[in-house]
Amino acid sequence: MKILVKQAVIADPGSPYNGQVTDILINGEQISKIAPNITDTADEIIDAAGAWVSQGWVDIFSHFCDPGYEYKETLETGAAAAAAGGFTRVFVLPNTLPVVDSKSQVEYICQKSRSLPVTIQPLGAITRGTEGKDLAEMYDMKQSGAAAFSDGILPVQSPGLFVKALQYVKAFDGTLVQVPLDKSIGAGGLINEGVISTRLGLPGIPALAEEVIIKRDIDLLRYTQSRLHITGVSTRNSLRFIEAAKKEGLNISCSVTPYHLFFCDEDMQSYDTNLKVNPPLRTKADMLALREAVVNGVVDCIASHHIPQDWDSKTCEFEYAKNGMTGLETSFAVVNHLLPELSAERLAQLFSLEARKIFHLPTTHISEGAVAELTIFNRSTRTLLSRTQLKTKSANTPFLEKELNGKVLGIVHKGKLTINQN
Repeated sequence: MKILVKQAVIADPGSPYNGQVTDILINGEQISKIAPNITDTADEIIDAAGAWVSQGWVDIFSHFCDPGYEYKETLETGAAAAAAGGFTRVFVLPNTLPVVDSKSQVEYICQKSRSLPVTIQPLGAITRGTEGKDLAEMYDMKQSGAAAFSDGILPVQSPGLFVKALQYVKAFDGTLVQVPLDKSIGAGGLINEGVISTRLGLPGIPALAEEVIIKRDIDLLRYTQSRLHITGVSTRNSLRFIEAAKKEGLNISCSVTPYHLFFCDEDMQSYDTNLKVNPPLRTKADMLALREAVVNGVVDCIASHHIPQDWDSKTCEFEYAKNGMTGLETSFAVVNHLLPELSAERLAQLFSLEARKIFHLPTTHISEGAVAELTIFNRSTRTLLSRTQLKTKSANTPFLEKELNGKVLGIVHKGKLTINQN
């Protein structure tokens, strides 16, 4: 199949065509020609005038709930949401039933997703059953296709076990992904501890619960000289610790969620359960510090933290609502809307290039003869997502009916063009 992308601006710092308005002809899974005006016939043509094209985007932290919780999401609906959001690759969480803690579970996900429009790679569990007691067989899972290792929404609490995991993955240059939360601090907390939690009468989760575990994990990383990625960073002090560790030369990276950039704990006063997330929304000062860190490069990449929840898990008292919101379909629009000063090249780094570097993913720049794995996006067209337009199976998002600047037009991956119809 031949696909022709017309008049797109290339956003790829490593491409000889970076910043140029040009046509891209894809033949099968390969870019066969890049030129200002290609007249070759093609099976599918997309008019990308005014839009940008970058290497395919990567999301490193999404829950597709399969196997075991398919009533919330499936690999098929998750892949559709990812494609609509501009992602060609997604790392899915191991918090399924059964847990992805063995090579057979990794192979199940990899095999089942081969026919889908995006590449789905599991995050293998660090510990068996994500119980935080014994290490899982990470080497076997790596050989079977696991992208990295994480206990997902259940971060490893034991420093002794985590240091062993950091040592274990060094043998094959693996990376651990940790959500920064010490569950013993602020246990039972529902939102960020502060003025707002006091005003609302809700138990709080202090920033200390995040910062303590980040400092701990940096110490363990320094000891092991391994590789660590911290995702869902939400406080200003956390960013300072990570920035200092980077300057020290440690192999550490981090990501933030679009919703931590968009909302703060002041938005919780509506008791909207869709805003109940973990780590929680922090103060306005923290939110602004996160935005600054995205602009200045302290933050390496954007992670959607796409956590689908069924209707019953969110339509209830705030205390009983489960954490998480969906985010794959709105990640780009949220970041582009909030931070218009970001260059298209910086957006490509945040959504694709840095994640590919951190996790050793295929990196082929936009040039003739390269593999065609592309995301096409427009920075000025608006996104207004309604419930009927959602590709994900669950609707737990506060971004419905919010007008945002920026829209994904489609992706090219696996020799196919997937156009976003929304």
